[in-house]
Amino acid sequence: MPSVHFTPASGVRGTLRVPSDKSITHRALMLAGVSGRTVRVSAPLESADTGATLAAVAACGVPVHGALADGEVTIEGAGLRGLRPPPRIDCLNAGTLMRLFPGLLVGQPGARTVLDGDASLRRRPMARIARPLGEMGARLETSGEGTAPFAVTGGVPLRGAVHRLAVASAQVKSAILLAGLFAQGETRVHEPVPSRDHTERLLAAAGVPMLERDDAVGLRGPVDSLDLPDMRVPADMSAAAAHLVAAALLADPEVRFTELNLNPGRTGLLDVLVRMGVPVRIEAGEDVAGEPCGTVVVGRAPRLRATDVAPGEVPAMIDELPLVGLLGAMADGVTTVRGASELRVKESDRIAVLVEILTALGVRAEEHADGFSVHGGTGVRGGSVDSGGDHRFAMLGAVAGLVSAEGVTVGDFGAVAVSYPGFAADLAALCGAPEGGA
Repeated sequence: MPSVHFTPASGVRGTLRVPSDKSITHRALMLAGVSGRTVRVSAPLESADTGATLAAVAACGVPVHGALADGEVTIEGAGLRGLRPPPRIDCLNAGTLMRLFPGLLVGQPGARTVLDGDASLRRRPMARIARPLGEMGARLETSGEGTAPFAVTGGVPLRGAVHRLAVASAQVKSAILLAGLFAQGETRVHEPVPSRDHTERLLAAAGVPMLERDDAVGLRGPVDSLDLPDMRVPADMSAAAAHLVAAALLADPEVRFTELNLNPGRTGLLDVLVRMGVPVRIEAGEDVAGEPCGTVVVGRAPRLRATDVAPGEVPAMIDELPLVGLLGAMADGVTTVRGASELRVKESDRIAVLVEILTALGVRAEEHADGFSVHGGTGVRGGSVDSGGDHRFAMLGAVAGLVSAEGVTVGDFGAVAVSYPGFAADLAALCGAPEGGA
């Protein structure tokens, strides 16, 4: 699917259960692999990224029954120190796998494993993982540029440590906490602002006492075992994000999103939508492994107001920030995002690419070192853009096409398969149009 054209839409409506949460699926599969029991994971996300994680767990000698495509996998946990890693693990494009799995591999006896990935993943910084784990005594090696290939040697005695992160990062924090399971003493992570806490919630659900004080989260090791419960993975807020924005701009009269993960560390986009004038209603549901879930109902905003996203809000919506740029294009005034330098080290430099895409679509946008500004009032003209292999921009381009004056052609649209293979079909269903909206 090299390119897809998305034409303007008159409205979106209906009920949608978007794919399951990508972040929780990654973590559930990894922790199931080191649990002391057999774990059934229902409704896992089927994607290239999560497939890489399941393959990595299986490659470490863990019996896996079923497939992501089946809607359920059963993993016979090998125990916290029972992985038998192969010499090499291919992470494909899965940054979560490459950054979190080393936290478990450092605790496995006597194994040296090289984690590698595709060209995009090889550009992403791994020294930010190697450095704090190295301070705990772990042996890790990156390339000369601090990127993959990333070698991890297990079985080295680890000691607990206090880490103060300059930039809030759920992936860095998670790697540290996972390594802390094997370390002697207390491991603590301080962040300037709280990041996503899926790892902490799953560890607590697996029986690990988590330590929370002041601005830090931690645990005391070494931990003997994990007992992750069977779980059904909730729907992914990040996967819903593009549809949420489409609903905010085009709902007729509303769109309902069911079984959605409502972790406060993931709902920043909802707060921004409300602030910009979008009608949002939340119907609470049952918690899953400590994760709050429910139904979110979104209506069309009669008029969008520009807003500023402050640094403290960024961690709760890091993946959704480019969509805020699209909202800003349709709002009255100037929308500004600051404190988002983390966007520069995603699948692409999302700040630079966002500004390039919006400019190509006739929107005035400006790049800042840690964010961007978008001038609204003129809407989206349309045109041709390229995702650059980044699934988030493929989805953004699709929604831009729906709200544009002339339509948008998105090059390399196949990048959506990384996280959401059925995105175009789901969006078309809400539009009541053929896939692609053409």
